[in-house]
Amino acid sequence: MRIQFPFHLSSVGAERAGSGRPFGTSLSKDRLQVFLCMTDKALHVWTKVLEKTSDPGGKFRVLGCLITAHLEMGKYKDMLKYALDQIDTAREMEDPDYLTEGYLNLARSNEKLCDFQKTVSYCKTCLNMQGTTVSLQLNGQVCLSMGNAYLGLSVFQKALESYEKALRYAHNNDDKMLECRVCCSLGNLYVQLKDYEKALFFPCKAAELVNDYGKGWSLKYRAMSQYHMSVAYRKLERLPDAMECCEESMKIALQHGDRPLQALCLLNFADIHRYRKDTDKAFPRYESALGIMTEIGNRLGQAHVYLGVAKCWLLQKEFDKALDSLQRSQILADGMGNKLCALKVHCLSEGIYRSQGQEEKLREQVVKFLQCVEELELYCGMCGESIGDRDQKLQSLPCSHIFHFRCLQTNGTKGCPKCFKSSMKPGFV
Repeated sequence: MRIQFPFHLSSVGAERAGSGRPFGTSLSKDRLQVFLCMTDKALHVWTKVLEKTSDPGGKFRVLGCLITAHLEMGKYKDMLKYALDQIDTAREMEDPDYLTEGYLNLARSNEKLCDFQKTVSYCKTCLNMQGTTVSLQLNGQVCLSMGNAYLGLSVFQKALESYEKALRYAHNNDDKMLECRVCCSLGNLYVQLKDYEKALFFPCKAAELVNDYGKGWSLKYRAMSQYHMSVAYRKLERLPDAMECCEESMKIALQHGDRPLQALCLLNFADIHRYRKDTDKAFPRYESALGIMTEIGNRLGQAHVYLGVAKCWLLQKEFDKALDSLQRSQILADGMGNKLCALKVHCLSEGIYRSQGQEEKLREQVVKFLQCVEELELYCGMCGESIGDRDQKLQSLPCSHIFHFRCLQTNGTKGCPKCFKSSMKPGFV
């Protein structure tokens, strides 16, 4: 059943999705049309080459081009199809480097489709393979994808551990692009843990890398860092800064036909308007974000849209509509195994049932909420208080266990209170 929004935004390509002002001249539209035309032509050429290629190595490389192109366009199901073809080709050649790259593309395809358990499994296969220098250079990307999958499953310690490893590979190989991507993912992690100072620091670091090294990079890296900065600014309630960064990201996404990023920007615009209690502007942007995310298969994004919509309905005291949106979000969260999203659903549902005096449903939500809290293990191993329930400074140790920063200041060098490893910090995050 389709969610009922009170407004409809038929197109955001010709206007600023955040403010309603024009995004610029018609040049941006012309560039977008040229980009899409070039992409279609490239896909046509690669598909024809694939049909005629009998050499396994050549076929593998063409499939890699098709995978990258469909990744950029957000056509994740097609990306997965070509990734499966590529792994079959790699098995035929029995080359460890080709196999590692093939499994990495399988992992990334499943990551984008929010099948996080499969992503972790394929990443582990990559890391267990005994390849050459080429495959070792891919390990940083493998660790990044694994970290994103663990974050999608709300397993924060393992996500942080994977990001730490990815950063080590990036530094050892002087891979600034990988470092930029990891910094953006770390920003996302700390947004979820509600350490908004770190949530802003890491995408700002990514933006610095773009400015210092990114002259030859795709503009998607700048757009990506600007988006994550915008989310952190929104959480810090610096809404003008959040809007400015998100508009910059959206502008690049529109010019380059980056629909996955467009959807994320639309969701962030909607959340900014919700923070301002302007539901008239929030609802149509949620609807547009949901349309793109449904099309490309971003189930985690859809779950976040429904959470935002529910909060808008709560602002309007429309409790039944809020509960309907929360139920949709929970179905998606349960299907992916995203515990944090489920926790938020139970928390909001609990508040609604408490206000309505529905004691039986209230108790049910309280039990589910406590189960999520226990599964997430979001508490400080020193003071025992919750982590992630409000904005506060956090610090991780080399073992990737996370504590309140204030608690570690009193701990000195006694080691990790959870696993008793040394508390000396040699890492990056």
